[in-house]
Amino acid sequence: MDYKSTILLTGATGYVGKRLLPVLVQHGHRVICAVRDPQRVPKDGVYAHPLVSVIRLDLLEPPEGNSLPKSIDAAYYLVHSMGSAGKDFGELESRSALNFVRLIEKTNARQLIYLGGITNSEELSPHLASRRKVEDILASGSVPLTTLRAGIILGSGSASFEIIRDLVEKLPFMIAPRWLNTRSQPIAIRNVLEYLSGVLLHEKTFGQSFDIGGPEVLTYKQMLLKFAQVRGLKRIIITVPVMTPKLSSYWLYFVTSTSFRLAMHLVESMKTEVVARDNKLQKLLGIEAIPFDEAVRLAFQRIAQDDVASSWKDAFVSSMPYGDLPLNINVPVYGCFTDKRKKIISGDVDQVVENIWSIGGEQGWYYANWLWRIRGFADKLSGGVGLRRGRTNAHSIHTGDTLDFWRVLLADKANKRLLLYAEMKLPGEAWLEFKIVEQNNNTFLKQTATFRPKGLAGRLYWYLVMPFHYFVFDGMATNLVKK
Repeated sequence: MDYKSTILLTGATGYVGKRLLPVLVQHGHRVICAVRDPQRVPKDGVYAHPLVSVIRLDLLEPPEGNSLPKSIDAAYYLVHSMGSAGKDFGELESRSALNFVRLIEKTNARQLIYLGGITNSEELSPHLASRRKVEDILASGSVPLTTLRAGIILGSGSASFEIIRDLVEKLPFMIAPRWLNTRSQPIAIRNVLEYLSGVLLHEKTFGQSFDIGGPEVLTYKQMLLKFAQVRGLKRIIITVPVMTPKLSSYWLYFVTSTSFRLAMHLVESMKTEVVARDNKLQKLLGIEAIPFDEAVRLAFQRIAQDDVASSWKDAFVSSMPYGDLPLNINVPVYGCFTDKRKKIISGDVDQVVENIWSIGGEQGWYYANWLWRIRGFADKLSGGVGLRRGRTNAHSIHTGDTLDFWRVLLADKANKRLLLYAEMKLPGEAWLEFKIVEQNNNTFLKQTATFRPKGLAGRLYWYLVMPFHYFVFDGMATNLVKK
């Protein structure tokens, strides 16, 4: 199949990468998606396009353990480690960038494109300082670097959009931290994609860095109030100087769907003014900046159509360390407690599969949803993710997606099997599996909950919740085959 050029896309399963991929394919480029775990890449949609291929690339490993195709014309660096546990995310980002430079220099790439953060303030947060250091490392290589520096990105499923949405739609009255008076220059995801695709192999952008932003400079408070106005809501916000960064992080964590460690990084960054310098790139590429109000409306159009292309919640910054996904795909047998349900399917099997694929989120769990909400609230209180992540799409699920406080380990619709791994706070590990099987000329739904306890606390936990499991799991299996 004919194509214009060969592009390497790192972070292809991330928020921006998922949206940039179809744009590159539409423009006629051959795209090589470099991901840490190919199992996370969907087997349908744009990923099944003949111009798209997938390779494994773990940049935390030494360069000797990885390789890139030599015939690359350009590469996008969209790798991010901000959600990593602990305070070492900066070291992880630097290591990844250095390893990538060593790899990309062995190819024929003529350009490297990096999406970083606006770093014009004298004092930078650890997150923004790390972004700037990554830029410096990438620029130190022999491949010409084009850097796009952005602030808040507005779009359906973006972390900033979802946090603003949670705050505005849940709180009619807010007593908020003083960092809400910090200025920022938000940019619509559509404009970000226009910039990313516009600088591709554009020689005037080689070796250059550009700030990109929307047409308005707003404080976070102004953004919240404008968001409320678009949604037809009246909101009152009072800022106070007494909230410490840690208290502010807890405030964000309990009110929104963000994880606590991501909330801490966000609060640290929100104390820094993020305003773009003169955006000369906008004129060079002929891009029309989308206003804040319009960006919010466009995002809700996507949500209303159930057409959210990507969400930050599906990234591993919202939950467990990345490497746990492939490690837990094999459900253990020994040393575990199990709850097994088997229900005969007398109706349409395909409808039962659709029921399974629609579980969680606004649909709920088909039985005693109030108990699921209590469990989610308890998880949030104990530092877990709770139920607020929901799901990205109402009827489609892919491996690696989030599903309330579960992570999708396997979504094999062809073989009618869905496997979930618990990301809630537990004294052990838990799996939930749904599978359609044929036995003795009948079709059954096999639903299995598996719990591997850690120590005495894990065993006590299982026996404590067993009475609830009996009714909840049986009711869920029964309704899945009836609805």
